[in-house]
Amino acid sequence: MSGTIHQERHGEHVALIRIDRPEARNALSPRMLCALADAFLAVRADQQVRAVVLTGTGDAAFCSGGDLGLTLPLMTGARAPEDEFDRRLLEDVETMEISSLRDFDIVKPTICAVNGTCLAGGFEMMLGTDIRIAADHAQFGLPEVQRALLPFAGSMARLPRQVPTAVAMQVLLTGRPFSAQQALQWGLVTELLPKDRVLARALELAGQIAGNGPVAVQAVRRAAIQGSGLPLHSAFALEDTAKREVMSSQDAREGPLAFMEKRAPRFLGR
Repeated sequence: MSGTIHQERHGEHVALIRIDRPEARNALSPRMLCALADAFLAVRADQQVRAVVLTGTGDAAFCSGGDLGLTLPLMTGARAPEDEFDRRLLEDVETMEISSLRDFDIVKPTICAVNGTCLAGGFEMMLGTDIRIAADHAQFGLPEVQRALLPFAGSMARLPRQVPTAVAMQVLLTGRPFSAQQALQWGLVTELLPKDRVLARALELAGQIAGNGPVAVQAVRRAAIQGSGLPLHSAFALEDTAKREVMSSQDAREGPLAFMEKRAPRFLGR
């Protein structure tokens, strides 16, 4: 069984994407990577989706990375492509980029509900999300170097930007796992909860974000991400661009008006 990617709607504006292969710790087969890329593209294109939650099935693992018997041998050349998914993964560079949220802007705020072990490609995918809620029993890590491989789906570039350099180098070069408590201390996740509350909390946050003005939310997210690491004057320029976009929108007029009229706002996303 090569697993499935489920995509469903929670309420009007929240999309849930779930990696479903619990018998293999939600390891990603080529078929699943293709389906994951398609799911990310679909939610980005869907104008009704204002926030996304990404999680895995069960409570043992969020995602343990690429399948070591299927995906990694394909990538190293140890296994020849056997079907359309294998060939797509090798021939279409964007499929791998999109499925790992690497060099691909999903546009919508994305929350990772880390329901269990988060390793290798799963860890790299998590680094591409905006907010992370983790189960308190989860483990994290990039074990690739222990298998003479490397984390090529974004971690070498992202991790040193998200944690102190020495921490990133320890994680990258030792390949040793670390606890959810350590991930919280390093700022890789924002909250730790018992396993049965993780998804509910992620959906709650997604609902709160989806209830805000979508033009403002996307502009704020874009300016914050694009401005990270830039000189202040360049980051301020991104803020100015965001300000012009948001303050001229219909939603920017609706928000204060709804407050003054003591009613729920009716945001249209324009």
